[in-house]
Amino acid sequence: MTRKILYGVQGTGQGHISRARGVAEALKDYDVDVAWLFSGRPKEKLFDMEPFGDFKHREGLTMVTEAGKMRYRKTAFALSPATFIKDTTNLDLDPYDLIVCDYEPVIAWACKARGREAIGIGHQYAFGKNTPMTGDTPMNRLVMQQFAPVVVPVGLHWAPFDGTILPPILDLPELDPETTEDHILVYLPFEDQNLTTTWLHGFSDQRFIQYSPDVTDEAQGNVVRRKANIHGFKRDLAAAQGVICNTGFELISECLQWKKPVLTRPLAKQMEQLSNAAALEQLGYATTMQSLDTQTARRWFDSPPEAPNVQFKNVAAALAEWLARGASRPVAELSRQLWS
Repeated sequence: MTRKILYGVQGTGQGHISRARGVAEALKDYDVDVAWLFSGRPKEKLFDMEPFGDFKHREGLTMVTEAGKMRYRKTAFALSPATFIKDTTNLDLDPYDLIVCDYEPVIAWACKARGREAIGIGHQYAFGKNTPMTGDTPMNRLVMQQFAPVVVPVGLHWAPFDGTILPPILDLPELDPETTEDHILVYLPFEDQNLTTTWLHGFSDQRFIQYSPDVTDEAQGNVVRRKANIHGFKRDLAAAQGVICNTGFELISECLQWKKPVLTRPLAKQMEQLSNAAALEQLGYATTMQSLDTQTARRWFDSPPEAPNVQFKNVAAALAEWLARGASRPVAELSRQLWS
């Protein structure tokens, strides 16, 4: 019998969508019917969505950022509670045997309201008592816990900080990351892109490829700006000598797998990214900076650090099998298997 799965994905950041692509590909090997739902970004701003077929879309909830900082007041004013309540109330959960969300609040709250079990697969579910955390306040912690609450949390992180954490889900094509070119890949989606380009101009001896949804394809001196697209980005990532990025989870996971040195700047006042930076420092996996710091970057360029020797297992394949079999196996067993 075909198992029916409803899988919700927070669409604000590309990391959630990249993880979903990896799971979608792995689920093709099983007799499952997956309905994908995305929220948190206007539908017309989603791109490279072919793996998800005729996906569902809802407005959902998202956080407002400006110039590398969280803007909590603007986030509050941007919320549409009436629309959110309507979307959660009207979402039909009955056809599905399993309901999964990667920090997607419409599905999470629809399940909570109707007593359905939601499985949460994502980085945000990895922040237990043993996971490095910094920059958290009671309000930040409450928001993280209640944004997309689930019954069965399956966290993803760079180390097994507790027994329900798995390694990252990767969505990497068959490319050779050891054949490098002379560029540094730059992906700083939470920064002002023009200011970022100006900052990169200060390192005239370096060549950069800067990706963003908010730029057009053009060359500006030592910086090539490219509009975000998944295939070009992964190709340039594979060939990069190093990566400068904000401190989201998925891209840095891909850098670790492909052994790309990382210089990362966490989004100010955002607990998840600040905590990611703390974990990277603790593990020795990346160089962090609290702003677009010219001195830190100069040292990083002049003495490129060696990428850590990390190799994650195929988590997407293991999760696809787990879901296809009804997600009955304890998460702790899955965790031990994938970290062994």
